Amino acid sequence: MIQNDLGISPHIVSGLIGSIYDCALDPSLWERTLAEFMEAMSGESIILSLNDLRNDRLVIDKSVGWGQFGLEERQKHIPEIHARLNEWFAKGPSLDDPFIASRQLSAEYLERAPYVQHCLKPLGIVDIMHLFLMYTPAHFSEIVVARHQQHGIITDREIELGMLMLPHLRRAVTISNILDAQAVERARMAEVLDALPCAVVLADGDSKILHANRSAESMLRNGDALRDTDGALGARAPQATQELRSAIRIAARDETRLGQVGLSIRLNSSQTPPLFAHVLPLNGSEMRTRLEPEAMAAVFIGSSMAAAFDVTPAEAKEYLSRRFGLTRAEADVAMEILKGDGRAAAGLRLGITAATVRAHLSHIFEKTGVRRQGELIRLLMECGREPEGVL
Repeated sequence: MIQNDLGISPHIVSGLIGSIYDCALDPSLWERTLAEFMEAMSGESIILSLNDLRNDRLVIDKSVGWGQFGLEERQKHIPEIHARLNEWFAKGPSLDDPFIASRQLSAEYLERAPYVQHCLKPLGIVDIMHLFLMYTPAHFSEIVVARHQQHGIITDREIELGMLMLPHLRRAVTISNILDAQAVERARMAEVLDALPCAVVLADGDSKILHANRSAESMLRNGDALRDTDGALGARAPQATQELRSAIRIAARDETRLGQVGLSIRLNSSQTPPLFAHVLPLNGSEMRTRLEPEAMAAVFIGSSMAAAFDVTPAEAKEYLSRRFGLTRAEADVAMEILKGDGRAAAGLRLGITAATVRAHLSHIFEKTGVRRQGELIRLLMECGREPEGVL
């Protein structure tokens, strides 16, 4: 059982994590689970959203405690909210860093901000925390927790609890996105398992394959990424097999300790379009165990939501500008460096000198926080996958 110094019993923390995982298979449970999370955070209201930026649609849109006035008034101030978040992301923070209004915005700004004056204050809200689950060229997901004046501003306790829940929330949202939460919400998971376009394998604690849906069976027969080794689930890459089986073992023993383990395990080589496995523990609730009584984990396999190979150059450059504040010229250089054939070739394609490429790279390194060209390539390759992750 997980230990904490949050003033919350380990049993409650464990139950909350289990509820989060239940939502991956049954998105209709999000309101109840968000209410539990909000209570643990001593919050007044909470929002969970998963935005499909390419198709301008909300894959997940759940809220508790805002009320009709709050939601309608907040919608009016979305441009202002996004402007502050874009300023925050342009500083290059880790996606694990929450945005907290009372810590990131000045008292002077809060006194004059229309969002604060016309939406938050009338609701008695004194602080807002954004927890980022996903940020890629194609998808953005966050949880927004609002604190009422009776509880005061966000404290270190709430930040610690948010960080504890972050990897579990990411896993649930990642899997919801693979399944298409809106479709699953209209049907029982057990009824749609075999019809899912993504591959799903149910396994016991020793990684023994108990059930593979049609897509997974096809992958296992092909053997390029997913493998059946004497009845046990594995991958073509030995390291991926080790990560996969380790995650399944942890899931079988104590889902609260799973954390980032088993989230976004790359199954194939960097020379092919990316394929990731995401391990969902199944032993935490009756709802999950009824899929297959002996199953300890469900392994969902899908491509990155917006892998570098799967986004257009325009999408990737726009993302780099939002996420790290790169100029257009810097984003052009970054995308050329991603091709991996060196600075001279990048400069030749862009029609600029090697010295100009070096100058742009220096600015890119400063803005993204990386120190070497290899680290930059890794960062750019991951701009469309889960933050260690997002899918």
